[in-house]
Formats: sequence, structure tokens, C-alpha cells
Amino acid sequence: MKLMISIIICITVINMMAQTKYDNINNAIEKGEFTKASKLIDEIIAEGNLSDSEIYDLNFQKERMDRIRKDFKLTEEDVLAYVKKYYPDVKSADLKKWEDDKSLEFKIIDGEKLYFNRSRSNLFRVNKEAKEQKIKIEGYKKDDLDEFLESYLKRIVDEVKDNGSHLVMPVKIKLKYSLVVDPDVVPGGEVIRCWLPFPREGHSRQTDINLLSVNDDEYIVAPNNYLQRTLYLEKQTVKGEPTRFEYQIEYTGKNEWYKITADQLKPYDKNSELYKHYTSERPPHIVFTDKIKKLSDEIVGDETDPYLIGRKIYKWINDNIPWAGAREYSTISNISDYCLTTGHGDCGIKTLTFMTLARYNGIPVKWQSGLMLHPNNNNLHDWGEMYFEGYGWVPVDQSFGLTNSEDEDIEWFFFGGIDAFHFIVNDDYSQPLYPAKIFPRSETVDFQRGEVEWRGGNLYFDKWDYFMEVEYSFEDKK
Repeated sequence: MKLMISIIICITVINMMAQTKYDNINNAIEKGEFTKASKLIDEIIAEGNLSDSEIYDLNFQKERMDRIRKDFKLTEEDVLAYVKKYYPDVKSADLKKWEDDKSLEFKIIDGEKLYFNRSRSNLFRVNKEAKEQKIKIEGYKKDDLDEFLESYLKRIVDEVKDNGSHLVMPVKIKLKYSLVVDPDVVPGGEVIRCWLPFPREGHSRQTDINLLSVNDDEYIVAPNNYLQRTLYLEKQTVKGEPTRFEYQIEYTGKNEWYKITADQLKPYDKNSELYKHYTSERPPHIVFTDKIKKLSDEIVGDETDPYLIGRKIYKWINDNIPWAGAREYSTISNISDYCLTTGHGDCGIKTLTFMTLARYNGIPVKWQSGLMLHPNNNNLHDWGEMYFEGYGWVPVDQSFGLTNSEDEDIEWFFFGGIDAFHFIVNDDYSQPLYPAKIFPRSETVDFQRGEVEWRGGNLYFDKWDYFMEVEYSFEDKK
């Protein structure tokens, strides 16, 4: 590994809040008056007397509004045209009904009603009646990943019970990860800085990490104490050509599962630093709001056992928060509150909601995320870990939820277990990258796809794409 020249170290703000100290700007943003808010920001910056960090934060508010505009581009006509495939006689009044029950996400931006880009497909995921209507039209087909897991998880559980180890059935995985910047989004001859997701070390279910190749001789692998781990590269652009950043890696993944029983659980040491840290609030996304407290009372009731409380929270989210494609996290002020307000969420939104409810109930939990590399199902993914005295840290994947099985151990597998195809890049969220980024990140919470910038600014997700190629070698042994 060689250090690269021209590395600029700067302080980058990670937890950029949606609120500023200017009420008129906050009110304009809240009302969707983005043009007005941007003008107010420009006027305040032009007046001077602001620190560099204050200017940085205000400029990010403009960037954040631009990102929201990118996420909300659909008109009513766009939505109606899509929905007509399933409801031929759909009218505007029907959209209003779905808007009111939070099934159809929209915003008023500068006086125009615009729908979230994924709102049309999300409607048929989050609204039970619409979901049934889609099945009537298209028929039901079980998800490929569900089919794979229903058989694979049984083998994991059986193997753990047979040999007594929590880690079983290693899989050798080879990953080629590529990030490609579109031609001419940066002028020819300029330098692009790129951070790619890189696996964390120190986890017993992710070992034997071997970097096979990088498409440049000069790169930096972040030290493992950076909780969002990266491989960093710089490349000079060529006019008319895409700019490719790529590495290949191999590692061993293991399946992990714990049969948690009451007799093995011990009381928490509530004075320990671990307990205090991982049961605390963490604004803006883990906050014990009145909404969280009220919901917690409804879910938990009189239960005092932390394991059973965790199961109740897990099941409530499984039963009441359907998966849906999500807005970019950098545009959401409080992710767990957004989940409870809209009634849906993707893997990270569900995970942060579980974490918030669990922490409020005194269960230590932390974030984990990276990639899911299941056969024929490669994607980005977020999950977590929870701490039980007597067991230590055990996995919890709220998004995968309950598995369709009559065997309780398999049904609840992801509450205390995880498969070998969860590729760990992050052990926390909203953490600094190495080397530091100069401009605001495209993703201020998670880190999976990568980050890209040049001296002219950050390159947002619409300027580049990422690709994964995965090979497997299965060993059904410890």
C-alpha cells in the first residue's frame, strides 16, 4: 500500500442538521419554499461575519434542497399512468386517499405537488389493498432471496445445534467492486478523489481478507479503527471517457446464530461504559421523542426481560412497517421519526427505528452495514448488533424480519443470527472517512456505494454508478 500525494486534510461535518439558527430559513424549507430559502441563505452569506463552518452548513442546506428536488420529480400524471396498470379507472381522488394514509409520498416544492420517484412502486408495497390488487393482476411469485433463505437457514440452525459452534458453514467469497464516473461530468485532466467500501477486520464471521488487485498502483486502505472503512484512490479524467475505480478482494464469510435462552442471560451492568454508550440517544436519528415513548409503552407493556422486549419490538416493526424504497438519508431530518410518521422504511430506516426503541428500553444496540452478497441478490444493506450479558454482541437484522417457517428457530433466525453473505463495511453510521472528504458527502449517514469528489465539489449519485461481481466457494464445514 502506497500513500498518495496531494491529500488534503480538512474537517468535514457529518451530522448536518436540517435546522439552521435562522427561523425564516427553517420555515421556508419546512413549507417547501426552496427558492425563497436558497435566496435567504445567499443573502445571509453575502452579509459576511460568518465562520467557515457556518457558511459550510448553510451551503449544505441548499445542497440538501437540491437533493430533495432530485428525489421528488414525478407529477400527478406520472403516478396516474403507472397506477392505471392495476387500477384502470384510477382518479385524482384515489391518489388523495393514498396520500392521506401515507401510502403515497409527495412534497409541495415551490407551490408544485411532486411525488417521490419511488412512490409509485412503493404504493404497491406499503398499502395492503394495493398490494393485493397487484397480485390479482400479475400473480404471486415468491422472492428468490426468500426461497434461498428458507432452505439455507435451516442448514445453519441444524449445523449450530449439531456441533455447538456459533459460527458455521464458511463461504469463500470473491468480490470485484467498481465505481464508474460518467464521462465529462468533470473536465478532462482534472483529478477525481474516490472512496470505495472496504471490509472491516476483527469480526469472527468475516476473516481471511485478501486484497487481490486495485486498478491503480497508489491507494490507501483506511485503518481499521475508522468505523466506516474505505479504499481510497485518485484518478485523472480523460475527456469523453468514463473514470473507473475498481478493486478485487476475497475473504471468508461465516454464518452466525445464537440459540438465546433465559438461563444464559445475566443482568446488565448499567454502570459500564458499554451500557451507557449503546443505550443513549444520538441526535438527530436516535431521539427518545414522545412518539417513541408512547409507542414503546404500547409494544412493551409490562415486560421487563430485555430479550423478550427486544423480540416484541422486532415483531412490531416486522408486522407494521413494510419495506419500501427510501429517500436519500441526507434529506431526512430524523430517520426513526420519519419511519413512524410514514409507516414504512428500507433496511437502514427499519434498523434505526429498532435501535431507537431498543435503546429507550435499556437494550444496548449498535449499527452495522455494508453489502448483501447473496447468490443472485447483490445489494446494499443495513442491519445491527444487540448486546446481551451472557452472550455478548449478537446480530439483528430488522429488515430481513421473520422468516416464513413453522420452526421458531428459523422464523426468528435474524433476531440473534445472520448469514455469511452480509459483508461488513461499517460498525457505525455518520463517521468520518479516511482521508477526510473536503465537500459534503452524498450519503451523510451510511457508507456503501462510495463517495466521489473533485476540486469543483462533491459528485452526487446521479453522476456515477457502482457495480458488483461476486464468486462463491462453499465449504459445509466449521
